[in-house]
Order: sequence, then C-alpha cells, then structure tokens
Amino acid sequence: MLFLPSDTMEQICGRLTKLYGTERQRNLMARIELLIGRYGLVGECENSDFGGNWTERDSVLIAYGDMVTDGEEPPLASLRRFLEERVGSAVSTVHVLPFFPWSSDDGFAVIDYRQVAPELGGWDEIEDLAGSWRLMVDLVLNHASSASRWFRSYCIGMAPERDFFIEVEEGVDLSAVVRPRTSSLLREVQTPYGRRRVWTTFSQDQVDLDFSNPDVLFEFLDLLLFYVYKGARVIRLDAIAYLWKEVGTPCIHLWQTHEIVKLMRDVLSLVGAKVLLLTETNVPHEENVAYFGKGDEAHMVYQFSLPPLLLHALHFGNAKYLVGWAKALSAPPEGCTYLNFSASHDGIGLRPLEGLVPKDEVDALIDGIEAQGGMVSRRSNSDGTTTAYELNASWFSAVAGGSGTQEAIDKFLCSQTVVLGLQGIPAIYFNSLLGAENDVQGVEKTGRARTINRRKWTRAEIDELLDTKDQRREKIVFDEYLRRLALRSAQDAFHPDCSQRVLDLPRGLFGVVRGEGDPVERVIMVANVTGKPVTVSQKRLAISSGEAPVRDLLTDQLFLERKGVARVTVDAWRVLWLVSSVPRDASDGGSM
Repeated sequence: MLFLPSDTMEQICGRLTKLYGTERQRNLMARIELLIGRYGLVGECENSDFGGNWTERDSVLIAYGDMVTDGEEPPLASLRRFLEERVGSAVSTVHVLPFFPWSSDDGFAVIDYRQVAPELGGWDEIEDLAGSWRLMVDLVLNHASSASRWFRSYCIGMAPERDFFIEVEEGVDLSAVVRPRTSSLLREVQTPYGRRRVWTTFSQDQVDLDFSNPDVLFEFLDLLLFYVYKGARVIRLDAIAYLWKEVGTPCIHLWQTHEIVKLMRDVLSLVGAKVLLLTETNVPHEENVAYFGKGDEAHMVYQFSLPPLLLHALHFGNAKYLVGWAKALSAPPEGCTYLNFSASHDGIGLRPLEGLVPKDEVDALIDGIEAQGGMVSRRSNSDGTTTAYELNASWFSAVAGGSGTQEAIDKFLCSQTVVLGLQGIPAIYFNSLLGAENDVQGVEKTGRARTINRRKWTRAEIDELLDTKDQRREKIVFDEYLRRLALRSAQDAFHPDCSQRVLDLPRGLFGVVRGEGDPVERVIMVANVTGKPVTVSQKRLAISSGEAPVRDLLTDQLFLERKGVARVTVDAWRVLWLVSSVPRDASDGGSM
C-alpha cells in the first residue's frame, strides 16, 4: 500500500477536477495511485544533487544523439566517449535531443516514445550517459508522428487512440490560432468514419494530441516517470505553449496548459524525484516567464530574448536593448532559475524581440544575417501574411560573419562569455563548443533551413581539429570555452541564485554585478560589444575609490589607479570578469 503525501494528492485532485470535471475525479485519482505504484520511484532520485540544489558548477551541453560518430560503436556511446575524454566535468548536464524513433524534424516527430532509435543505440547507452552526467530528456508532448502506432490506430478507428487526436469540422473559424509555421494547420486523413481533418501545428507529419482527453494526459504522465526511471534528471517540455486547444482562442498559453505543467511538477514531487521541469516557449519575454507560475510551475525557463538581443548588440555595436531588457528582468521565484543560452539546435527566435526592439532594427538585423549567408524562417499570420519567425545560422557565423580570423573568434567568445556570466544556468550547444560555421552543404542536402546549424561530426574529424598543433578556429574556441567554464565554476558569485544588478555604462558596454554585497566574492562582468576599445571609470563599474585593485579573472590583468584617476579600458569584443585582487583566504568572510 502506498502512503502518499496528502497535501500533494489534494493539489493533484484539484488540478484534475479543474481540467476534467468532478464526475471523473475519483477515477483519475485512482489512476494516479496506480501510476505511482507502477514505478516505485519514491526516494529513488535522492542521490541527485540537482533539482533545486544547483551551483555555480552547473552548465548544460545540448547535443543530438548522433552528434559524434566513429562507425564502430553506437553514436550515443561515441558521444559519451567524447565527453569523457574531451569535456569531463566542464559541464554537469547533457541534454540529448530526442533520441527516439522519428519520421521528421530531426527527432521531434516521435514514432515511439519508449524506444531508443536503434541507429543511435539503446537504453543501455542512455543510462550510461545518465551515470556520468545529469541527463536532460525531451518530452515531446504537443504532437506525435503520423507514422506512430497511435496515429495509425486512430486512422483505423482503434480504441483508445481513436480519441487521441484533435478533429476539426468544416467551416470552423481558426483564424485566431497563433502558430510558428506557414504549413497548413489541418491535414485530411481517411478513417472508418469518413474523411477527417486533424490539427497539425508544426507540420503535416506532426499531428497534435488532444489533452482534453485524460487518457492522453496519463500516457504522458507515465512517460514522464518512465524517463525519470531511465535516469532523466531534467525534463524539457517541448513546444508546451501550444498544448491545449480551444476553438475561438489563440490556442497558445491557455490556462489548461499551465495547469498541466503544474500537475507534472506535483507528480514529480509526489514520488520524491529531484527532477527539474524546463519549459520550451519561444515567445515574447513576459509570456515566457509566465511559466514560472508562482514558483509552482516550471523550475527553469529559457531566456529566449537573450540570443537575439545579444546578436543585435554585437551586430550593431550597441548594447542599449540588451541593457534595457536585463534591467527589467525580475529575479526568478524561489526554487526557480533561468536557462541562459545563445545557440541551440533551433534557429535564433525573433518573436522574443517583440516589444523590446523597434521593427526597423529587427528588419536590419534580418538583412544583415541574410547578407552573411544566413537564412530566415517564417510563420503564418491570421490575415494570410507571413512574418519572420527565426534566423537560421550557426551562432559563430551569425556573430562573426563566418570568418575564422582572431577578431571573429574574439567576437564569438565575447558572446559566449556574457552568457556564462548572467544569473541562471548556462547552456552550450555542441556546435558552439567547436565554433562551427554555417553548414551550407547540409541545407542543400535536406532542403531545410534549420540544418544550417545542425552539423554532425565524425570522431576522426574532431580529433584532427583538436589535436593539431596549428591554431585552428575550432581548437582555439574549444580550449578557451573549457577554460572559461572552469573559471566560472570556481566563483561563488556565479551561483544561479546569486544576485544580479545591471550597470549604467556607455552604449558599447554591457555590465552586471554578480554577488553584490560581498566585495570578496563579487564578480563584475563588463563586455565590449564594439570593435574599438572603450574606457570607463571604475566608479561606473561599481568599484569604489578606496577599494583594493581589481583583477580580471580571464586574463589575470590587474587594474590599478593611475595619476589619481581610476579607469578601466575594455578592448574590442572583450569581456572582463573583475574580482578583488585580495586572495579569498586573506579576507573576512572568504572561503576556499
């Protein structure tokens, strides 16, 4: 017999009642107890030191399961071997993008949620990764592949799957629906009951699931715990914003969607699993952070506004909008944090710039990226027009224009170091770790714009790049990235919960103070987003005139007063991490 916390069970009961009504309450609560009993997870995840206990040593590496191959072992094993030999403890968490059998969208059209794609390996390889790093797994819950058993069963009228998908009758007005694509919203399919039109938010191959049917919800609650059982310690809720559909509404961010995220958090709490929920909502900032709820929803949300704002700042040499956004940023609720990133497997979203950057400047950024060989994806509007939705380019090519010069490398590393210094946990895309340029050949092969940033590598290629005595771009970026991650890990001020204050600096600089209140532990980050040196007074950097000289962690350079005037010069495309030059063990309140 299970003894489950009554307060959490009461919360779950309330949420299920709000979603599905009082008449189903008893049955659904009985299913919750059966679900928990099936996995016996109570206390099983206590050995995880993540899930609210994050530290300055935490960072996330994002990679596909076949990012590294050698032809002799499963790609997931090759990825693990690369991480063991090259990366080690520089990152704490590995996000393996969907590794299930799939039919399109590089894994996000899932055929079978309970199997590992055989061409990648098996559950043994996944569990091996989970044994050395905290594992992040995608729960792709908005839609399933049209090749899945679920959809095939729907098409032949088999229960229970015949009620898993959303049907829309002729003549229904869907003009209010917000979506991120230009493809048709509906797809016609033949069923035993005649032709039916099913909802397809992302593509004709990705058929949306009907969460107004509690059977669908319980399939995904079961999958949630199954992934935890297999070693997942972070669950990424893919495309969660579009989950619940209600005709006549935009079908994005509906209250039912928020309630389901809270319910998933309650279920994880119920089983005692120290597992984080991360919501993926590539939308304007205020809509994005709403997924924190009141500290009772997602543990982490992506900083989706950060990549395009940072790109804009570096492209135009003006940090104005980045500073404005950062100043308005509220600290996350207790027990929650941000996931900071510049690049991911997807493009650089433009919707998160809405309300932050004027349209003419967004258009200028789009033109600039296209001029550098990047691409633009678009989405449909309700009036039949289209709007640019995301920029498609590798982050290195977007920031540095595809050049392998030292200036380009400095500009790229500037962007990455800013991400490492902000409040929250940094996430690093595998191709950024190597400073990868646009994969134009990949786009020609697939015909898909997003392929431009999804290059895959053989182990021989990587070894040749990283073992060379030549100063290749990839080697310089890789070695310096790991060095900066190590420096970050040693600073208490970079703890995700540590305070952050944005400084008022010349428009070419972006600066924040981390860990304010303790001059020994504090780190002052200042980044020059221009191609020329910028000098600023130490006073504007929150360094008092009587304070000890400061040292840059990244270069070990010491900044001293000269001729009675304390000033700091930041070279082009450089970031300083300024700390007190007094050793920690020689100061009150310091720690080793």
